[in-house]
Amino acid sequence: MLKIAGRSACQAAVRLLGACACGVLAGVALSLAATVPATAAELDIREVAPGTWALIGQTEDLSPQNAGNIANAGFIATPEGVVVIDTSASKALGEAWRAAIAARSPAPIVHVFNTHLHPDHMLGNQAFPAEVLATLPATRQAMHDVGEAFNDNLYRMVGAAMKGTHVVVPATVAQAGVLELGGNRIRVIALQGHSAADLAVFDETTGVLFTGDLVFWQRAPTTPHADLVRWRESLAALAALLFRHMVPGHGPLLEDRRGIDMTRRWLDWLEATFVRAAEAGLDMNDVLALPLPDEWAGLPLAVSEYRRSVAHLYPAIERRVLGGTP
Repeated sequence: MLKIAGRSACQAAVRLLGACACGVLAGVALSLAATVPATAAELDIREVAPGTWALIGQTEDLSPQNAGNIANAGFIATPEGVVVIDTSASKALGEAWRAAIAARSPAPIVHVFNTHLHPDHMLGNQAFPAEVLATLPATRQAMHDVGEAFNDNLYRMVGAAMKGTHVVVPATVAQAGVLELGGNRIRVIALQGHSAADLAVFDETTGVLFTGDLVFWQRAPTTPHADLVRWRESLAALAALLFRHMVPGHGPLLEDRRGIDMTRRWLDWLEATFVRAAEAGLDMNDVLALPLPDEWAGLPLAVSEYRRSVAHLYPAIERRVLGGTP
């Protein structure tokens, strides 16, 4: 179970989505005509391998202009049914995503996996049959606990494109193991680190790996629920897989391990930076003011995600370094 001690569900959602933006957007976002993709044809959908496609979200923060379409998703079509990985960030996006799937495969949707609790990956659930939705147990509990607070914040940050969206928590618990479907051997992998429970899907038949937000590529990783030790362990487990194509949680498609390597380097750099800062006696304002090194200065969203990570991670690392409770 994901526990957020000492914070209300709404406070936890603000922490995830960037509290500084919410107050400004709350009064105006709902009145904006957000540019939500009206049809499946407006989504950026790429064929990754035979029978396998990915929805590529924009490499941006949530905004009315992108209608929340910032995360990647995917599906695997077999003669016996379709497996969907993530549903995007709203009812409208979920409906457009489902229409795009139907345009590419006549087979029924038999499994829809939510990789983790974050709203840009699961608020499109209501566009899909409730009986096929599944996720890991800790993700289900977290959706129950904070899902509607996430939804409220996306209304504030994204605006009119969220109309009609509400949280649908999967009724089914996803089981780690192998799913044989229509000649495809699909491995469901239970990991953690980006959140309390992170699900990856690996089609061993085509070599396509869907990582969820365990892997970012050409976009700074987010850390609101991160456990850095377990995240690095999960990256090592993904790197050991013999995949040929990768669909990261955010960023362009890959055919190698660069996304794994970049994500790990970012996490290593964050931790090393925060440890050195704590040893030097820097307070949070000092850490926020530190410049980004050249390696990260040009990475999309690096500045904003670094600042969020100071709030997410620095207090606990500071306590650890100074001999307090971890």
